[in-house]
Amino acid sequence: MTSTFRTLTVPLDGKAFPGGLPSFLVRDDVLCWTRREAGLAGFGEIARFTSTGPDRFLEADIWWRHLVLEAEVADSVELPGTGPVAFGSFAFSKTSAHESRLIVPEIVVGVRDNQAWLTQLTFDGGPLTGETAHAVLDRWLGGGSAAARAAEGTTAAADSAGDASLGDVAGQAGGAVVRPLPLAAGATLHTGSLSEEAWMEAVAAGVAEIRTGALEKLVLARDVVATIPSGVHAADVLRELAARYRECWTYGVDGLVGATPEMLIQVEGRTAQARVLAGTLDRRDAHGEDGPPMDYATRVLAGSEKQRHEHEIAIQSLTKQLAPFSEAMNAHDEPFILELPNVWHLASDVKAELTEVEGHVPTCLALINALHPTAAVCGTPTLVAGELIRKLEHLDRGPYAGPVGWLDAAGNGEWGIALRGAVIEAADTVRLYAGCGIVDGSQPEAELAETWAKFRPMLESLGISS
Repeated sequence: MTSTFRTLTVPLDGKAFPGGLPSFLVRDDVLCWTRREAGLAGFGEIARFTSTGPDRFLEADIWWRHLVLEAEVADSVELPGTGPVAFGSFAFSKTSAHESRLIVPEIVVGVRDNQAWLTQLTFDGGPLTGETAHAVLDRWLGGGSAAARAAEGTTAAADSAGDASLGDVAGQAGGAVVRPLPLAAGATLHTGSLSEEAWMEAVAAGVAEIRTGALEKLVLARDVVATIPSGVHAADVLRELAARYRECWTYGVDGLVGATPEMLIQVEGRTAQARVLAGTLDRRDAHGEDGPPMDYATRVLAGSEKQRHEHEIAIQSLTKQLAPFSEAMNAHDEPFILELPNVWHLASDVKAELTEVEGHVPTCLALINALHPTAAVCGTPTLVAGELIRKLEHLDRGPYAGPVGWLDAAGNGEWGIALRGAVIEAADTVRLYAGCGIVDGSQPEAELAETWAKFRPMLESLGISS
């Protein structure tokens, strides 16, 4: 036996699973990060790091760099995401009791730029070959041809990836318990920490604080809890999300599942990119309007002073924090309309060339430490908004709105913000989260309706029918 960390990456025949990376979302304990056909899926666990508190990102960074420093790496593919890889999920708040974590899997499947690969990771001293890597994957996928089993795994998701409809959910709640909705297998839906009325009062209180000049923007979240007697199956949820929300990044880490449209930071070599969202319009609002729906979205969303102000705050928050790590940076002069199945967003992409800080290029976790939380999920000024969130939400967000993603030993990584997601709390229970940016012009009823639009991806994936 040996304690040396060793990894082997070998090419994989992508033609054997034409559905791409989502083909491998066949186990409830899968670790995943996928968009369109690309991404990473991990199985098993050979190492884990956990932390809480304000230094959770830096402590995780130190642990990871120490782990990979003397690793024996054989990598014939050499792409971002090959070699040593860890998946991670971090608590939103530095005061949260929720444990942030990095998880090193036993086997990883990767797909990128029409290339596929397989990485085996181990601390054992046994042989490490392409045959052993395939054998480990077969073991996790139940034996037989792993690729064939993976190809079969996406059939149901592909068949159900049409335009599913939810029915009008907004406004159905009353008091402490949401009226039961047509959920699969007799499921029920309940409010979480606050009733809808209490949450709208919190929004009104937030607007009042903004009007005093104490802050410019505040992001308030709420939760609902679904109980599904037939069971909550992470793999089914992830396949549905990956099929329906192809422009989002579908993530799964330790029971945290979702499909986020927002990229906190993506690092590839010395290039860092981010996608910032702020400003939301429910696509159902366009029903009955004249002209193409995108014309309506452009007029109402891009033409809204309130929405553009909220978006500008989010952009300034990110670029200000990223600037000390960058030697060059550019962002869209004008936000674009991001079209998703449930909503439209005002979106901007930011790209930066990283500079050396204290003799080395900053790691993605060091960047996250500087960037999180952004105005898009907290508010501005950050400290004032954070204190007000704790006062008004009556909710520990846990990993909701925290960074989620992966990193490799070369410094590459992709970290989204854990939005449009949920935490599977028990075999039959899942807690969903949604939030809204509150500014001077915010109306509590409209913000409540926006949360229902943002709950929709998870609600659909759990089996709600119209």
